[in-house]
Amino acid sequence: MSSPTFLLVGFQARRRAKARSRSLKPWYRNTPLVAGMIVVGLLILLAIFAPLIAPYDPIAQDLGATLQGPSAAHWLGTDKFGRDVLSRLIWGAQVDLRVGFLAVLIPFVFGSILGAFAGYFGGWFDAIVMRIVDVFFAFPFLVMVIVLVFILGSGETSIYLAIAAVSWVSYVKIVRGEVISAKEQDYVVGARLGGMSNARVLFRHIGPNVFSQAIIYAMSDIVMNIMGIVTLGYLGLGIAPPTAEWGSMILEGQEFITTHWLQATVPGLMVVITSLGVSWLGDGLSDLLSPERRK
Repeated sequence: MSSPTFLLVGFQARRRAKARSRSLKPWYRNTPLVAGMIVVGLLILLAIFAPLIAPYDPIAQDLGATLQGPSAAHWLGTDKFGRDVLSRLIWGAQVDLRVGFLAVLIPFVFGSILGAFAGYFGGWFDAIVMRIVDVFFAFPFLVMVIVLVFILGSGETSIYLAIAAVSWVSYVKIVRGEVISAKEQDYVVGARLGGMSNARVLFRHIGPNVFSQAIIYAMSDIVMNIMGIVTLGYLGLGIAPPTAEWGSMILEGQEFITTHWLQATVPGLMVVITSLGVSWLGDGLSDLLSPERRK
């Protein structure tokens, strides 16, 4: 082997070793994972303890103290109805995070199971499922959610139903592809030859190795759900007022953006921070659940 070729092979081997060591490092040294856990954890605590942390009732109006600037009494000022902006911001975290996280559960479970069956059994069942998935993928996520909420009417229940009716297709496609690849592996073939039932092979042997990709995708799906509810609130199709919600706060504050910019800017920043935290968490989970670590 020539010297340049030898050096190139050695360099590539060292690079692969470094990449493997990064993927196998302890979870507490996984910077995106730790950062995401801290940000998301703090936001969840903020939402859970909103009744104790918020200084005022988020829907209590004080028409004698409208559009006040930041002060010792109201750290972020008041809105056009005299409601404390900080209190509404804290309570808004409870609504947006609840919808963002809970709206993932039904699509995740239903889509993952359906995708697993479609990929494992194939045939006419797989063909029908994938044609339905292709129809849903032909339309943008937010457009379909907005249309469904407009038909169903505003409210938290309608948002859950709209997101669940649209989001499941992504999990079907992810899990189906992973199952198709996994079912040809030696350990699956061996399990079949050993006389195991299809259900046991699918959920005990294939499932743990393929569902991790759906879990990772769920993190980005949470971001999409939060963006969806904020967009609906901004369009007036989200949670009915006077309930505090970040999208409706942005809409109400936009009217006074030049004079009281905090009212629209701060809830927008909360959306950005939440999205970053969940994205970091998903990035960290992708390393934690990587095939190298499972091996």
